[in-house]
Amino acid sequence: MTARSSSSGSDPKQTAETAGPEQPAVARKAPAKKAPAKKAAAKKTAAKKATAEKAVARRAATRTADATKAVGAPGTAKAAMARKAAAAKTAAEQAPAAKRTAKAPAAKKTAAEKAVTEKSVAKKAAAEKTAAKKTAAEKAVAKKTSAEKAAAKKTAAKKTAAAAAKAPAGKAAGKKAAAPRVAAPPVSAAPAVSAAVDALDRERLLSGTHHDPHSVLGAHPVAGGVAVRAFRPYALGVAVVAGDLQVELRHDGDGFFSGLLPLEDVPEYRLEVAYAGTVQDTEDAYRFLPTLGELDLYLIGEGRHEQLWQALGAHPTTHQGVAGTRFAVWAPNARGVRIAGTFNYWDGTAYPMRSLGATGVWELFVPGIGEGELYKFEITRPDGSKTLRADPMARRTEVPPATSSVVTASHHEWRDEEWIARRAERPAHEAPFSVYEVHLPSWRPGLTYRELADQLPAYVRDLGFTHVELMPVAEHPFGGSWGYQVTGFYAPTARLGTPDDFKYLVDALHRAGIGVLMDWVPAHFPRDEWALAEFDGRPLYEHSDPLRAAHPDWGTLEFDFGRREVRNFLVANALYWCEEFHIDGLRVDAVASMLYLDYSREPGQWRPNEYGGRENLDAVAFLQEMNATVYRRVPGVVTVAEESTAWDGVTRATHHRGPSGFGGLGFGLKWNMGWMHDSLAYMSNDPVHRRYHHGEMTFSMVYAYSENYVLPISHDEVVHGKGSLVSKMPGDWWQQRANLRAYLAFMWSHPGKQLLFMGQEFAQGAEWSEERGPDWWLIDPAYGAAADHRGVLDLVRDLNSVYRATPALWARDVHPDGFRWVVGDAADDNVFAFLRCAADGSPLLAVSNLAPVVRPDYRLGVPDDVPAWLEVLNTDAARYGGSDVVRPDPVKPEPQGWHGFPASIRLTLPPLATVWLRPA
Repeated sequence: MTARSSSSGSDPKQTAETAGPEQPAVARKAPAKKAPAKKAAAKKTAAKKATAEKAVARRAATRTADATKAVGAPGTAKAAMARKAAAAKTAAEQAPAAKRTAKAPAAKKTAAEKAVTEKSVAKKAAAEKTAAKKTAAEKAVAKKTSAEKAAAKKTAAKKTAAAAAKAPAGKAAGKKAAAPRVAAPPVSAAPAVSAAVDALDRERLLSGTHHDPHSVLGAHPVAGGVAVRAFRPYALGVAVVAGDLQVELRHDGDGFFSGLLPLEDVPEYRLEVAYAGTVQDTEDAYRFLPTLGELDLYLIGEGRHEQLWQALGAHPTTHQGVAGTRFAVWAPNARGVRIAGTFNYWDGTAYPMRSLGATGVWELFVPGIGEGELYKFEITRPDGSKTLRADPMARRTEVPPATSSVVTASHHEWRDEEWIARRAERPAHEAPFSVYEVHLPSWRPGLTYRELADQLPAYVRDLGFTHVELMPVAEHPFGGSWGYQVTGFYAPTARLGTPDDFKYLVDALHRAGIGVLMDWVPAHFPRDEWALAEFDGRPLYEHSDPLRAAHPDWGTLEFDFGRREVRNFLVANALYWCEEFHIDGLRVDAVASMLYLDYSREPGQWRPNEYGGRENLDAVAFLQEMNATVYRRVPGVVTVAEESTAWDGVTRATHHRGPSGFGGLGFGLKWNMGWMHDSLAYMSNDPVHRRYHHGEMTFSMVYAYSENYVLPISHDEVVHGKGSLVSKMPGDWWQQRANLRAYLAFMWSHPGKQLLFMGQEFAQGAEWSEERGPDWWLIDPAYGAAADHRGVLDLVRDLNSVYRATPALWARDVHPDGFRWVVGDAADDNVFAFLRCAADGSPLLAVSNLAPVVRPDYRLGVPDDVPAWLEVLNTDAARYGGSDVVRPDPVKPEPQGWHGFPASIRLTLPPLATVWLRPA
């Protein structure tokens, strides 16, 4: 498509004859022919009756003498320009046609006869039509003299011949030139009907406020034939092609074209649209039925369309046998919606969408466009202003800072069947579950999804993590938000590749035996004017109450969880990532900010709920619905709440009510933010002061079984001046690394699942930067101190290896019988010791000495049914960078009771170290 000129508007040279509302469509003449009626008269010897018969047979329609008078004699003259192919018609078809056309005026009528006929036609039209229906053009017909009429006809003939001459030149090489266009007579003697768009519809289409353009544009049966109307701004001409019938439409100004086909039923047809220098052969978008069915619309209206992404958005498809893209968007407050994109030079004027009932959904099938096209929705707000918006359901976007949505379809073929089949064998809280948290854009800066697939799975598998957790991959405009301010909830960020490229990465991780969690952000969204904020001119996705819409901490807007369509948008989004991208779990961000109406708000900045409380009942209902739906539809998937308060029942089933009266939220796991803060606070103290903070390491066991917990050392703890994990530790470089190793082993043996942010696995000294990523050079053999960092890396690998092979460390995480203190009150010694037990009772003994001194012959109570204990992991081993105070030989219990146990063992505890022992 070439660039269009400005709209031609009404043609000031258009004759009164062609401007009349009852006038049929104007014929396009073939470029090589001039004045075909006169040439036919000179060359043919047959009677005028035969000429009329052929013309009528070519058009496959009839006209009575009265109908001829209603539209005027000039229309009959144009009808005589039919092609010679009419000779193939049977005599049975020709005879009635000849009889009907015998009454029509001859093509060689003299000027005087024409004048008489025209005057009589004008008088009859004046008698039959009211003054209100008369147009200025019709009155001009009555006043025209025969001389003026002849001149006008000559001018019109030249114009149509010139227009027809341009059409073949603009078409692709090798395409056959179109046959001559013919005038379309009505099929009966009924009064002629105007095919033109009426003034009200015209204004609404021009202003972008028409709710049902399909009722006006396209082809529609009317009295006298089939009215065809097209809205093509910047077009020089439009013709309808229906089989052998090819009819030029009349230009009514402002890009509107209309005509009356001599048919009783609406045919399948195409449009030939002439622009400066080219002619486009295209389908008419306004001849197609809606692409959404009644069930889709019902479910959308009820807020229960669980696969909403398959109904809304942009989808390349074949509809009624024609290839194109179907568009649908929810915008209930809009006065009108149009589509703008690369396929129409970002001018949506000619692409108005239709409103589908009371659902607020607008829909349009655009033939001939497919994958790769950019688009947005041009929305006319309630106040008449316009806004250009990205598709909320877009499954692909431009690379930021560009903001357009992209038409896409998936072609990825999954190869993770084995992983999917077995991931539901054991619930997450009863399985080994150690997570490596990754910010994909900075893990290895510059790598695409597919390049990451060549490196990340191998690295994570080598370290032994069971899962990766990806910080938000949904599209976001500002990289510095790390993905937590989402504008494209259904699109993986285009910074690293296409949606299929992201699927390729997930597939590669699954085939490496690694599960994939993804951070999901349903709490809020940014205010960007091209995204969700006041999407259709009024609060839509956000709450209408400003006190509940604005998030006080992040300058964003909170979702209106009480609106069923918004809940549907978010619940379907959770399912979308799990079903379409095979994501194994969703870590839901900022749950606490959703649950409390007074979150980060002062008195007077929030309103209580209907019961006078501070709980956000709408958010509670949403989270319960989301979790119940995800667990029902996608077996084996786990949801994880980042919830920092003591809300009761975060991981309790939704149908079980707790002491607060609420049903559980239904999550599978919850981040233990309390353990993280307390344990890091303890470790940051110099060992000489740790005795005063001993309870910070033991308090977590007071509430350890109230929820199903994850122990998170996440990105939040190593940014914004907090320093890296190793830098939080006191002492010199040796002591810092020793503290870090001891802490990691304590964490891996504590009840709960483990999560560690990238870079901390090799004791990166600098805090994380999304621009730089981990300091991989620290483990480069060419770096002089690489051994110090590789020692911590080796420890993490061994922690995961022993952890996965030892059910005592994970099988009973959420059961009190899976844990027992040996000594939890040795504050003066900075020692912690406890037993972990598997379902069959097999134990593991974990002992941490968080003082920088060796403690020889340290007696610990143990069960008497274990004949000997063997050290399976010691963080002070030389291979990890420790002082190598280790015990390779088994240690046998003594019958002396200790710490409430019937037997005891004596160990030499290494400094700043954690030791694991299991039955020999």
